[in-house]
Amino acid sequence: MTVAEVLVSVRKYDGRLHWHHPMARLGEDEHGVWLGAQVGTVYSKGEVGPVYTTAEPRVMLFPRDAWWTVLFQAAPAGLEVYCDVTTPSEWPNHAEVTMVDLDLDVCRIRATGSVFVDDEDEFARHRVQYGYPLKVVRKRPRQPRGSPTLCATARNPSAVSTAGGWTWSASELRGCFGSVR
Repeated sequence: MTVAEVLVSVRKYDGRLHWHHPMARLGEDEHGVWLGAQVGTVYSKGEVGPVYTTAEPRVMLFPRDAWWTVLFQAAPAGLEVYCDVTTPSEWPNHAEVTMVDLDLDVCRIRATGSVFVDDEDEFARHRVQYGYPLKVVRKRPRQPRGSPTLCATARNPSAVSTAGGWTWSASELRGCFGSVR
C-alpha cells in the first residue's frame, strides 16, 4: 500500500502562511476527503518553522464546499473535536489542500463533551483589520447553536464514530511519510 502525502497549508485572510503540516490521504466518502497524521507529526506555523509535534493520532475531514474543516484527535488530546471555521478547502493539486483560517473554532472537550466557540475576540479584531466581507461574517458561529452544521459535527456521535475508524488508520501510518518539502 502506498500512502499519498498531502501538505495542509492554512493561510490567514491577508495571504500570510499560518499552519502547515503533512498528512496522509486516508480516503474519501460522502463526508469529504479524510487525511490522517501519525503521532510525531510536526506542525509548523508561518515562516517560523516547527512549533509542535503531535502526541496523538489525528484525522482531519475536508468537506466539499463547506466553510469549515474538522479535526478529530485521539487521546491524550484534551480536545476531541476541533472544527475550524475556514473558507472552503481548495485542492491546487493531489498533494496539497489549502484554505483561509477565519479565526473562529468550535471545540468539544473530551472529558465533558461540552462544546464551545473559541477566538471570537480574534475574529472581531481581524474582521476590522482584514476587512472581512459580509459573506465571511455571516459564516461565523455566534454561539454553539448558531452554526447548526458545524456544531452538529462537533456533537454528532456518528461523525466521531466514522472518524474513529479513520483515526485507527492514521495510527497505522508510522513511518509512511517524511518531511514537508
